[in-house]
Amino acid sequence: MPHTLFISDLHLCAKQPHCAQVFLHFIQHTAPKAEALYILGDLFEYWAGDDDLDDPFHQQIIHAMHTLAASGTRLFIMHGNRDLLMGKALEQASGATLLTDPTLLDLYGTPTLISHGDALCTDDVAYQTYRNQVHDTEWQRQFLAQTLAQRKTQIEQLRARSENEKQSKSSAIMDVNTEAVAELLRENDYPRLIHGHTHRPMHVLHHLDGYTCERWVLGDWHETGNTLRCEPEGCEYLTVALPISP
Repeated sequence: MPHTLFISDLHLCAKQPHCAQVFLHFIQHTAPKAEALYILGDLFEYWAGDDDLDDPFHQQIIHAMHTLAASGTRLFIMHGNRDLLMGKALEQASGATLLTDPTLLDLYGTPTLISHGDALCTDDVAYQTYRNQVHDTEWQRQFLAQTLAQRKTQIEQLRARSENEKQSKSSAIMDVNTEAVAELLRENDYPRLIHGHTHRPMHVLHHLDGYTCERWVLGDWHETGNTLRCEPEGCEYLTVALPISP
């Protein structure tokens, strides 16, 4: 059966080898059966710039992606808030196509809008202010002008501060805003919506202006992963795990 897979929020890093093993098994054994794989942001815990391609851990992940793309499965990747600085060099090395956020697809005849999802969390005003800053091209140019070591140190500090700030935020503030979702659906003529970022997998129906729009939220990866499998008949969540040894 022809199908397409969607994943998000893996946060891969050398400090979490099990998650990397789950991803590598998925990309070697499950993804090759799909027509396409879409990675909707935050593939890596963070991406300090394409000059970090030589890192051994990154090489392992990117080689697996390139092998998948070379096998015939179309591979697409979208920036997340953690790996916003992925660029043309990573695109070429991985064999993936970088997509703008959001992107509208014709998925087996169903208009489907894909996004990382963080732009929809408009109740978190502090985060949106930060997001606007780091999406600014001049800010990115100045940041990338620093050495790789300086960038990594700064990112680690930002991650630590972000984790501390989350402790004082309500879960509702960090979720998507319903009106922001409705506005996005209206702007794109009421498609199906698939996104990540919130780490809250769910299937929601939005009844809007006489239309019913599906919203599928992708989960994050830890001991197990998850993927959304979409076929012409519809979509379903699947758990991704390493095979159990006999």
